[in-house]
Amino acid sequence: MSLLIDRRSLLMTGTLGIGAFAIPGFAQTLSIADARGFTHSVASGEPAADSMLLWTRYVPANGGAVELKAEIAETPDFARVISGGAQITGPWRDHTAKITVEGLRPGRIYHYRFVAPDGSFSPVGMTKTLPEGDMARRFRAAIFSCSNMPFGYFNAYAHAVERGDIDCAVHLGDYFYEYATGNYPAPADAVAGRNPLPANETISLADYRIRYASYRADPDLQRLHAAMPMIAQWDDHESANDSWEGGAQNHQPDEGPWLSRRAAAIQAYREWMPVSDEPWKAYDIGDLATLFRTETRLLARTEQPDIAPLFKQADPVAALKAFRDGPWMDPGATMLGTQQEDWLFHAMKASVKAGRRWQVVGFGTIMGQTYMPPAAENWLGSAPSARAKGYVEAGIAAAKVGLPFNYDNWGGYPAARARFLRAAQALDSDLVVISGDSHNAWTYDLGQDGKAAGVEFAGQSVTSPGYEHSTSADPKTVAAGMIAASPELKWCDTSHRGYMVTTIEPDRVSNDWVLLDTIRQRSLAARVGHSARVDRGRHVLA
Repeated sequence: MSLLIDRRSLLMTGTLGIGAFAIPGFAQTLSIADARGFTHSVASGEPAADSMLLWTRYVPANGGAVELKAEIAETPDFARVISGGAQITGPWRDHTAKITVEGLRPGRIYHYRFVAPDGSFSPVGMTKTLPEGDMARRFRAAIFSCSNMPFGYFNAYAHAVERGDIDCAVHLGDYFYEYATGNYPAPADAVAGRNPLPANETISLADYRIRYASYRADPDLQRLHAAMPMIAQWDDHESANDSWEGGAQNHQPDEGPWLSRRAAAIQAYREWMPVSDEPWKAYDIGDLATLFRTETRLLARTEQPDIAPLFKQADPVAALKAFRDGPWMDPGATMLGTQQEDWLFHAMKASVKAGRRWQVVGFGTIMGQTYMPPAAENWLGSAPSARAKGYVEAGIAAAKVGLPFNYDNWGGYPAARARFLRAAQALDSDLVVISGDSHNAWTYDLGQDGKAAGVEFAGQSVTSPGYEHSTSADPKTVAAGMIAASPELKWCDTSHRGYMVTTIEPDRVSNDWVLLDTIRQRSLAARVGHSARVDRGRHVLA
């Protein structure tokens, strides 16, 4: 099956159905003049006990404005439409529509569709509202991150759909990658037929829209969106690698103003994803839990520390110690910004006061402290690249003075991390952090000031490579070394792709890491590689 499609044919996917991908020459034979109708199936998100946001994309025959209607029913035949809505859409929003329907009942499965002015229907999607009160004794979410199309197939999405026991999907970021064809992955690492468009790096609004259209043409991603609601938040690659409020590692001066690129990325995300325009939000899952969607990249994050220049000084060890005791601990360095920090504290406080048993906070990057072990210098093989060798050597040197090796995650913002964990401790919150970004699988006991603060379940990527891509060492050796060097780290897997399944129950939250057999071809073969749990009131892994 090939997903190599030209930009003129992207829009036809939803109209013809996923079987079109199997038609030889499909990509080459369609023209932009034929790209009309419902182009990318349907999606739902922003679940509540009584409402749901519904998404679709529709291009009318004249390519102009059109009014779409949404219908939602309890049965797939739509014998009784119980709610709906309407929206006018057009080229100013890339023909996407987002309609929030109300008057729904809690904890119920619904079927929904859109209706065009000519009477044609979109594909039918399924969604599920959140429970209310004590009606739910269990809630199960599939947790995804880091979906780089050229590296492989989205088997994680397909596997989650086939399970049939997931209440909601959560995507913690890197829904797509911004790179040009041939740059991450290199051509030798790419799966044939899975190079998304545009071929250039995404910089303009048109670029970002085309990249979304390309990714959303993937049949497994379409199935996921049509099968369940998704709570989604961006990380960095939806804009540019290692982004922060004022720039990004992968944004150069000749690519125009950063703020223009950032605005384009945000606009396209809000057009193409089943999300509200609220930058952060809380979702009450009955009396079981509150799930918090956060924003840790584009709106308030300060620039990440860079320790590379310290190794050019006469005494690198002294320079590292001075950094550790000074700039690294700057209380002004923030992931969330003071406004969001204040919101999150009060929202968590309200959740605890309301008697919700768990506070589940989604972050784009890992919070647990991770250090580079001295043995890592033996993991690189006989001919490591200068970049890999330098990264490992810097990490080892940093660890010797008590510094982590990753400053793009919470390791670069220790004062902000301390504020968050102290707030959770003060609230006596039953805190569970879920995170992505690293491409690998981890679980941590989070602590602050010598006391337990909560646990973290960090998920592996859907397709982006982990440590296995840059080391020839036995993955068990890598895991053992990381765990030995990092007191908060209790388990990790650095060689498999997949997703997490988090199950929330009144007295425990458990997490399964689902490890895929392969991403190089379409396959549902997978296994649970590890399970962990935290019991209510314990604040540490069981």
